[in-house]
Amino acid sequence: MVAFPAKQSLAASCRAEASAGLDWSACNKRLLMLGGSVLDGADLRGTDFTFTDLRGSSFKKANLEKAKLIRTSLASSQLQEGNFVKVEAYRGDFSDADAENAKFNNAEMQRASFENAKLVGTDFSKAELGRADFEGATLTGAKFTMANLSRARFEGANLTGPIDFENAFLLLTRIEGLDLSAATGLEQKQIDIACGDAKTKLPQGLTTPTSWPCPEDPDED
Repeated sequence: MVAFPAKQSLAASCRAEASAGLDWSACNKRLLMLGGSVLDGADLRGTDFTFTDLRGSSFKKANLEKAKLIRTSLASSQLQEGNFVKVEAYRGDFSDADAENAKFNNAEMQRASFENAKLVGTDFSKAELGRADFEGATLTGAKFTMANLSRARFEGANLTGPIDFENAFLLLTRIEGLDLSAATGLEQKQIDIACGDAKTKLPQGLTTPTSWPCPEDPDED
């Protein structure tokens, strides 16, 4: 008998309208149109947002740990100080979002788009970011420690200060034209397998590989 009230409470929580501070943890929110939602401080741990449209929403300080954001759109959303640790966000759209000081540690974000996003102080440590797109993003103070950035794109990204690439995997990572002079954690072996050009600026002590520039990646889809 005691189990029924708990089930009813959970069901009511999952049916609740989007609002700041609500508890949608472990709820099924797939294939919905929820653009413009205000979910600041919400408990969204393990919530399934697969294929859901959340464009222009606000997730400030929300907890989305282990949430599913597969092909989910959070474009132009406010994600400041959000917890996105261990999210699954394959082909997630974070373009034009403000994710300042958000945490994406250990996240699965292959082919995710961060085009023109504000990622100041954002932590991507140990994240899987193969073929992710950071073109035009502001990355000052971002951390990519031990992240997989193979074939990720950074052309046109804006760095006005440090960025941490310690032990990041940079196989064929596109850093053409990028000013990495203030980057930390970079080693020559990382630069040797990345893709830059004559306009790429490297930290003191690192040299431009003879293999640059790389041919264009044939697999863009």
